[in-house]
Amino acid sequence: MAERKVSPNQKALKTRKRVKKNKPDFDRSESWRYLRLKKSWRRPRGLDHKMRRKIKGWPPTVSTGYKGPKVARGLHPSGYREVLVHNPAELSKIDPKFEAARIAHTVGKKKRVQIVAEAKKLEVFILNFTPIEELVETEEAETEEAEATEEKPEKPTAEKKKSAKKEEKPKRSIISRKKDSEKEKKAPVKKAEKPKATGKKVKAEKGAEKQ
Repeated sequence: MAERKVSPNQKALKTRKRVKKNKPDFDRSESWRYLRLKKSWRRPRGLDHKMRRKIKGWPPTVSTGYKGPKVARGLHPSGYREVLVHNPAELSKIDPKFEAARIAHTVGKKKRVQIVAEAKKLEVFILNFTPIEELVETEEAETEEAEATEEKPEKPTAEKKKSAKKEEKPKRSIISRKKDSEKEKKAPVKKAEKPKATGKKVKAEKGAEKQ
């Protein structure tokens, strides 16, 4: 398979791009009214449909008057004209300067390898084939982006710690609370005991009584 070259029809692609700017955006009818309808174009088919009848004030519909330039018609965005290939023999009919091959989706793995090998010899560009080196580079770039976007673990704040402690404490049931309150009521209240006097204080109190 030949390396990607500069597209041969640069002028045709530029004219197509310039003409496309002047074309309207063909939206599906009623897509601006209902969210369930996508903007992708669908031809209106109703008998009384205003867009089908091209009544003034309604959006334009797709028609032959909006065709692109004849030079760029049917060109792939790369600038080549597509040619569908089913076996290696069909590659010999392709002009590598202006045409590029597209391997049919029905082709098996074994024959696909043969087509790629033959394309390298004839220097034919294949549109739906990416070499292994490009795939490896894209995979490495994706892994680096995934590692960079990974969020670091957040440190537990004081509020989170308090909430965690509150959650750890077991909640008592209403029945256990009632039992505790009943026990407190039944328990006898102890009187405050007076502090005992020492030996010297007792003698002094007795002497004062005799006098």
